[in-house]
Amino acid sequence: MLIKREANTTLPEIKMAQHPHSSVTSEFYIVGIGASAGGLEALEQFFGNMPEDTGMAFVVIQHLDPDRPTILPELLQRVTRMKVSIASEGLLVQPNIVYVIPPNKSLTLNDTTFQLHDITETRGLRLPVDIFFRSLAENMKNKSVGIILSGMGSDGSHGIIAIKENNGVTMVQEPASAKYNGMPNSANATEIIDILAPASELPNKLIAHLKLSIPKKAYEETENKNEVLPEPEQGSETIGKNNIDKIIHLLLEQTGHDFSFYKKNTIFRRIERRKNIHQIDKIQVYVQYLKENSQEREILFKELLIGVTNFFRDQALWNKLRDVIIPELIGNLPEGYLIRAWIPACSTGEEAYSLAIVFKEAIEKLDKKVFLQIFATDLDIDAIEKARKGSYKKIQDYVSKERIDRFFTVEGDNYQINNSIREMIVFAPQNLIKDPPFTKLEILSCRNVLIYIEPEFQKKLISLFTYSLNPGGIMILGTAETIGSQQKSLEELDSKMKIYRRSANSLSHDTIDFPSLFFHKKTIISKETNLSKKVDNIQNLTDQILLQRFSPSSVLVNNNGDIVYITGKTGKYLEPVAGKANWNIYAMAREGIRQELPAAFRRAMLNFEPVVLRNVKIYSLDAEYFVDITIQQIEEPESIKGFIIVIFSDVTAPKTEQFVSGIKSGSSRQRKVLEFELKRSQEELKVTREEMQTSQEELKSINEELQSMNEELQSANEELTTSKEEMQSLNEELQTVNIELHSKVNDLLRMNDDMKNFLNSTEIATLFLDKDLNIRRFTDLVTNIFKLRNTDIGRPFTDLVSQLQYPEMDVHAKQVLKNLSPMEKSITTHDGLWFNVRIMPYRTLDDRIDGLVITFTDITIAKKLELALKIANEELTRAKERN
Repeated sequence: MLIKREANTTLPEIKMAQHPHSSVTSEFYIVGIGASAGGLEALEQFFGNMPEDTGMAFVVIQHLDPDRPTILPELLQRVTRMKVSIASEGLLVQPNIVYVIPPNKSLTLNDTTFQLHDITETRGLRLPVDIFFRSLAENMKNKSVGIILSGMGSDGSHGIIAIKENNGVTMVQEPASAKYNGMPNSANATEIIDILAPASELPNKLIAHLKLSIPKKAYEETENKNEVLPEPEQGSETIGKNNIDKIIHLLLEQTGHDFSFYKKNTIFRRIERRKNIHQIDKIQVYVQYLKENSQEREILFKELLIGVTNFFRDQALWNKLRDVIIPELIGNLPEGYLIRAWIPACSTGEEAYSLAIVFKEAIEKLDKKVFLQIFATDLDIDAIEKARKGSYKKIQDYVSKERIDRFFTVEGDNYQINNSIREMIVFAPQNLIKDPPFTKLEILSCRNVLIYIEPEFQKKLISLFTYSLNPGGIMILGTAETIGSQQKSLEELDSKMKIYRRSANSLSHDTIDFPSLFFHKKTIISKETNLSKKVDNIQNLTDQILLQRFSPSSVLVNNNGDIVYITGKTGKYLEPVAGKANWNIYAMAREGIRQELPAAFRRAMLNFEPVVLRNVKIYSLDAEYFVDITIQQIEEPESIKGFIIVIFSDVTAPKTEQFVSGIKSGSSRQRKVLEFELKRSQEELKVTREEMQTSQEELKSINEELQSMNEELQSANEELTTSKEEMQSLNEELQTVNIELHSKVNDLLRMNDDMKNFLNSTEIATLFLDKDLNIRRFTDLVTNIFKLRNTDIGRPFTDLVSQLQYPEMDVHAKQVLKNLSPMEKSITTHDGLWFNVRIMPYRTLDDRIDGLVITFTDITIAKKLELALKIANEELTRAKERN
């Protein structure tokens, strides 16, 4: 049975902090959001659907260009009514505020204040999301929420594990909805995600998840006391034991594994998580959903098996094992002793490898030859398969560089355990409930397992573990676990780290009654197929009789010695071997033939000439007999070219006397036979040595070539890895900058539209010219004065046909550009209109002259009134003169 350290999602209802400086850790959640390429779109969807008064604080960690200021706060402020600001050193985190990481910095928490750290790497692999998430988990514990949105790479996956280990909530954007699914896929691969949904749905699911969660404090108190919690209430519904038993039974039928020994509150929290994900309120509805959905049963089973582990977890424990416990254990053991260790619930193997590394370091200091054999077991077959491979990612946060250089081989992003460590461990699936334990142990490590099972079964496991240890053996438990009634059998070595030693006293152990496996196996009845019998003709039957009765026995084999076809009776020469069926001639050959075949086969493979072995003596239980063996490689037909046929021909014992004819003495005859066999053996040995020498030379040459290629490939791989990390980092930063610039371009387009509408609304025709008096832009009213189209932009304005009676306009424009003094003049048109033409320098924001602005204000009405007034004045003057 695998019972691993699991994350607790029983979180209290969301509420606002009473005061920004008052024990904020106990008042609100801090939500860390990791994103990279394509993250802006996902962030806008997330905050666009997040209410402004949730009482949570949000910290956005994005891969930013270290050389450019970010406009991310400005962009996010448009989609949320919460305040958005850049995190700064010593800033106190407050609820209902969105904080954004500054460029070229890594961000951590100290209690609830921000700390900024300089980034030493100018380029390459950076993991700001992992850094912040781990800090968030350490400081906020169960009040931490980690969310992974769109991005490339795998940043955040280790931080998600840290949050889960500290009972926080983990959420990931559904990879299919992400613009770049690298980060979501990597986080989802950890199999510890509470909620998987599109970015726009994550806010509502997060709020619903936190509101539906049951109080955590009561469960923590009872778990530490190893008590069973009374069934909690979900609204008006009381979740009875009957429903939990139904679910346990469904899991038993589906997987064959019994969870009835788990604490009910442990199972309940997993059920609650699945209910929250599917938005199911009633336990009865979820039970029915399980009955109808086998995939959900598998997911719930995996949820119960979730393990959070890493290398050298609780570093102080491993230091004490290396420096104190293991040296004391080894000191009492003889040279060459094999120490047996068992790690049940090993998950993906990090703890087993940690023990092997620590043991190797300890014996090197003591300079004593003892050996360690670790048996690491787990119920989760997938976890065992991963542990067997011994390949991990991003272990540099848990394993020192010295240990990585000694015990790992770096292969790109993977860290592969060296063979010297891997060979010390045997990984195997095991169910603690039904499978027999390993015994005669010196070390047993079972950490954070007992707290999740019922007290009665805890006692049985402790008794079983004690029985499995040799006197003086070491048992290591989790910090929250106790040994109960086994105080007399186990001596406490460290109360804080829960390290015990089995006492040397003789103990009587009662037989432990573990439940047997229940698993319903479906019987598959194969349908018999009626094969139609082929009627052979007379020739085929005759050939068959000749082959079986009158031809010598023979076998057709491939170049590996695997038998393809048999003719006649070959039982005298070949016999099946014990164990798994093996139809290879080297394995099936009887004694006498077995020694002769390899060399003969090698000679036959060189050409198509037959190789004949004469008077080969076959040894049997009841007799000895002789056989001639012919071995020949087949040249044709093409379908079996390259195969080898082996023909057995019986010969009588007297045939050997032809080599010793004329010799009457029996002893002399026997001596001649032995000399003949010795001569043949020497010839075969000579051929074998020549072949071996040739093979060694070829292998040496191949090995040198492979070694050279390996060095070149390793060098190329290192260069490519570095380039890949730099390119990935640069690409993510460019993606972020590109998205921000795209947003800026949209802003400029909107500003351009606003300016155009503003200028048109003034009803003043405006013409913008550059320094060379080429047209830069114009308003719509200018087309009433000049024959202008959009294609005329970039042309000199003097080339245009104009209605103005203003031939010196280009001269005045050049004067203004030279003197930087505006010029204004009233000009008429050919159709009788009047315009006030004003020519001014075009000044940029940094006070540079970059062309001209010419405005044309229609003053026709004013001019007409002026002319009318002038005519009226003239008439009035003439009238006065006449009078």
